[in-house]
Amino acid sequence: MAEQTLHLPLWSIIPFIGLLLTIGIMSFIATNFPHHWIGKLWENNFNKLIIGLLWSTPVIVLLYSLNLWQPLWHSLHDYFSFIVLLLALFVISGGIYLEGDLKATPVVNTSFLAIGAILANVIGTTGASMVLIRPFLKTNSDRQRVAHLPVFFIFSVSNIGGCLLPIGDPPLFLGYLKGVPFFWTLILSLEWLVAIGLLLLIFFIWDHLQYRQELEVSLKLNRQHYAPLKLKGSVNILWLLGVLLAVIFITPNQLTNWGLAEGGLKFLREYLMLFMAGMSLLTSPLSAETRRKNNFTFAPILEVAYLFIGIFIAMIPALEILQVKGAEFGISQAWQFFWLSGSLSAVLDNAPTYLTFLSVAQGVTVANPEAYTISAELAHLGIPTEFLVAISLGSVFMGAMTYIGNGPNFMVKAIADEWGYKTPDFFTYIFKYSIPILIPIFLVITWLFL
Repeated sequence: MAEQTLHLPLWSIIPFIGLLLTIGIMSFIATNFPHHWIGKLWENNFNKLIIGLLWSTPVIVLLYSLNLWQPLWHSLHDYFSFIVLLLALFVISGGIYLEGDLKATPVVNTSFLAIGAILANVIGTTGASMVLIRPFLKTNSDRQRVAHLPVFFIFSVSNIGGCLLPIGDPPLFLGYLKGVPFFWTLILSLEWLVAIGLLLLIFFIWDHLQYRQELEVSLKLNRQHYAPLKLKGSVNILWLLGVLLAVIFITPNQLTNWGLAEGGLKFLREYLMLFMAGMSLLTSPLSAETRRKNNFTFAPILEVAYLFIGIFIAMIPALEILQVKGAEFGISQAWQFFWLSGSLSAVLDNAPTYLTFLSVAQGVTVANPEAYTISAELAHLGIPTEFLVAISLGSVFMGAMTYIGNGPNFMVKAIADEWGYKTPDFFTYIFKYSIPILIPIFLVITWLFL
C-alpha cells in the first residue's frame, strides 16, 4: 500500500480541501441565512450526498488512472465498519428513553456532562451521545440561552470523555485491533481527569452566567415541568450489550483463527451489529412510545452517512501521502505527535488519522531505535509509550475541534437542530467555541504530560 501512495501527486488533496470548505461555507449560510437558496439546498441530506460524491470523484478517477484500487477498497471497508457501528448505536439508543424533565440548573447540566463522559467509556461516545442528548435537550427546552449546550455536549460526551477504553472512541478501537492491550488505555486516566475537569469547570461558569440572564418566565416554566427521570425501553440495553460484545470479541485475529478473514463473513462483526439494530426495531418499532418521545428519525444518521462517504474517499490522498512522508517531517517528540495527530483529527476523521500516525511513529522509532525505550507490552508494535499516549490523546481529544472530527458530532448537531436549538454553524463552532475553549486545555495537557 505504501508503494502505491508514492505515485499520488500533492495536488490530489485539493478535492478534500474543497469538500471541507464546501461543508463549512454551506453550513454557515444555512445557519445564518436560512432563507437563502444555498441554505435550503444544504437542508436536504441527499444534496449533501451529491456534493460529497462530486468532490470525491476526482480522487476515484485518479486512483483508477493509476490502477491503485487498494486504498479505495480499504477506505470503503473502514467506512462500512464506521457507519454500521454508528447506525447500530443510533438505532438502539433511539429506543431508550429517559422520561422526565429535570431543573435546567448549571449543576444539573454539569452533572449530565460528567455522567456522559464516564458513560462514553462503557458504551462508546456514540452510544452515550445518543442516550443522553435528548433528555439533556429536553431538560433545557424551556430555557432561551442554550446555544452553548450542544457544543459542550459534543466536547465532553461525544469526544474527550471516551478515552479510557478501546470501546470509547473509534481511534482507540482501531488501536486495539492493531494490538494495543485492551486495558492499556487506562494509562490515560490522569490526562482524562484533568481535561474533563477543566472542561466541566469552564462549562459550569459559562452556563451559570447564561442561567443568570434567563427570563424569569422561562425558569418558572422549567420548574413547573419538573419530573424525575425514569428509564423506558430497557430491553434495548440487551441489544446494546450485544453490539459491545461483537466489537470487543470479533477482531481480525479471531476471524483469521476461525478461517473467516476472507469472503463475505469477514464482516461478521458488522452483520451482528446490524442484527442487534434490527432486533431493536423489532422490540421497539418506529411507532413505539420511546421513539416517538425521542423524536426519533433517521435524518441525523443519514446526514452523517452521506457526508462521510465523501470524506472517506476524498481524504485518501491526504492520509496516504502523510503515511509515506510523515517520517520526513522531523517529528521526534511526544508533543509533536499530540498536536499533529490532533490537528488532522479535527479535519480528517480521527480513526484513520490515528492509524496513520501509528505508522509514522513506527517509522520514526525504526529510524532511530537507540533514542527510545519500548515497553514489553508495546514491543510487538515497535513504538514507545510516550508516542502512543500522545497519538491517543490527540486523536480523541481534538476530534472535538470541528463537526467532522468524530462521527457523533454531526449527529448531536442534527438532533439539536431537530429539537429547535440554534446550533452554531461550522465556522462559528470553531472560532467561537473550540479554539478559545479547547486549545487552552490542550496546552495545559501538553505542559503537564507531554
